[in-house]
Amino acid sequence: MKRMNLKFKYSLPALLAACAVLLLVLSSWQILSPSSRVNGSSDAITKGSEFKVYFAGGQSNMDGYGYTKELPEALKGTIEDTYIFNGNQVPDDDETGGLGMWMPLSSGFGTACRSSMEEVQLSDRFGPELSFGYHMAKLSGEKVAIIKYARGGSSLAANASGFGTWDMDYKDGKGINQWDNFQKTVHNALADTDIDGDGLVDKLIPAGIIWMQGESDAIMDWSAKEYESNLTNLIDKINGTFGVEDLPVVICRIEDFGQKKEDRLMPYIETVWEAQEAYVRKHENAAYIKLDPPVEFLQDRWHYKSNHYLEMGEKFAQAIHSLSIK
Repeated sequence: MKRMNLKFKYSLPALLAACAVLLLVLSSWQILSPSSRVNGSSDAITKGSEFKVYFAGGQSNMDGYGYTKELPEALKGTIEDTYIFNGNQVPDDDETGGLGMWMPLSSGFGTACRSSMEEVQLSDRFGPELSFGYHMAKLSGEKVAIIKYARGGSSLAANASGFGTWDMDYKDGKGINQWDNFQKTVHNALADTDIDGDGLVDKLIPAGIIWMQGESDAIMDWSAKEYESNLTNLIDKINGTFGVEDLPVVICRIEDFGQKKEDRLMPYIETVWEAQEAYVRKHENAAYIKLDPPVEFLQDRWHYKSNHYLEMGEKFAQAIHSLSIK
C-alpha cells in the first residue's frame, strides 16, 4: 500500500490564526443571535415591553377638533410610555383606509391627520386620545397603546349618512366601509410586534374600548330607533376582533348645539341618548360619561371647543380605570 504524501499549502501558524478567527466569529454569533430571533432561548434578551391596548372609535368628535395651540404645557410634547396607531380614515370604498404606523402619542392625531404604512402627517388638531393616553398611563401605572379609527359623519345604520357606515352587511360599491377600515386598522396595528421601535418583541394586551359616536344616527327617526341594536352588535363584534369576550366599554354622550328642541341639529338625539344609556344598564362592564355643561361648540355647531376634548379624554380614562379595578 502506498503511503499518501500530504502537502499543505499553508503553514501551521497561518492555519492556527484562521482557526482563532473562526472561533471568534462563532462566539460572537452565540452572543448576538438570541436578541435577533423571536424564538431565541433567552427571554431576558428577546422580551420587550407590555402594553395595555385601548380602541378609540366613533365619528368626528372622536376624530377630534381641538386646536394644538390651545393645549396646556403638559400635553404639548410626546406622552411618555404611550403610543398610538391612527388608522387612516377615508370614505366607504376607499382602499387606503386603516393604513398607519405606531407613533409616540402627541398632539396632531385629530382631524386632517393622514397615515400610510410609511409615514404619518400630523395635523394641528387633537381629539380625546391625547388626554386619555396621558391620564390612563398615570392612573394605571402601565404602558398604554391606543388604536384609533374614527370617521367624521359616519353612522352605524346603513344609508343614514353620506359620510360612511359601520354596517357590517355593506355590499355597495367595492364592499368596503367603515367596519372594514376598522378591521384593517386593528390588523395592521397588531401585526407590528415592536411598537416602540426598540428591536424587542412587545406584548399587546387588549384592555378597553372608548366610543364617541351617534350624531349621524340621531338625525332620522328610523336610524335613532335602531341605534341600541346596532351599537350592541358593533361592540360585540369589536370584542371579537380583539379576541376578548367582554372588554370594558365607555361611551360618551353626544351633545347638540341647540339647547331647545326646535333648535336642535339632531331631532332624535334623545332617542340615541336613551339607547346609549340602555346599553350601559344592560352591560355590567360598561360606563357612560357626559361632558360638563354648558358644552361650547365651534362655529360649525357640530364640534366642541378644545377644552371639551381634554375633559372627554380624562373622563374616558377615569371610567375605564374604574371598570378595570372593580
